[in-house]
Amino acid sequence: MNQEISLVATLPSTPRGARAARALTVAQLAEQRHPFEDAAQVVAELAANAVTHGRVRGRDFRLALRLAPGPTLRIEVTDTRQEFGPPALCTAPDAEAESGRGLVLVSALAARWGTTLGPAPLKTVWAEIDVASPISPDRGFHDPVDQYPVPHDA
Repeated sequence: MNQEISLVATLPSTPRGARAARALTVAQLAEQRHPFEDAAQVVAELAANAVTHGRVRGRDFRLALRLAPGPTLRIEVTDTRQEFGPPALCTAPDAEAESGRGLVLVSALAARWGTTLGPAPLKTVWAEIDVASPISPDRGFHDPVDQYPVPHDA
C-alpha cells in the first residue's frame, strides 16, 4: 500500500462544510483501503470546532490530509480565528454539560495533536493517527453517518 494519501480542500465554514470534510476523509481513506473510523471522527470534531469557534463570515476553513511514514495520517484543519484556539489542557466536561467533549475525543483517538499559529490570522489544529492496519477486503464497510438523514443548511 504505497499510494500516498494527500488531500487539501477548502470548505465553507458551515455545518454542511464540516460534514463535507468528514465525507471527503471517509472517501479518501476507504478508496485506499485504510481504516477510516477514527480519522472520520477526528475530522468531524476538528471541522465542527472550526465552524463553531473559528468562523469568520465570508471565510472558509481548510482540511488537509497527508500520509507520512509509519504510516501516520496527519489531519490539519485551518481556520481564520487565531484568538480562539483550543485549551492547553483537555479535560472532560461535567457529566451534565451539553458540549466540550470534542477535543477529549480527539486526544483519545489521535497519537498526538496540537495547534500551529500563523501566519495571522490563521490557526491550524492538527492530529496524527496511525493507519497501519488496512481494511480487510472481505469487510463490508460504509460510513454509518450516511444512514441517518441530516438537515441541510439554509
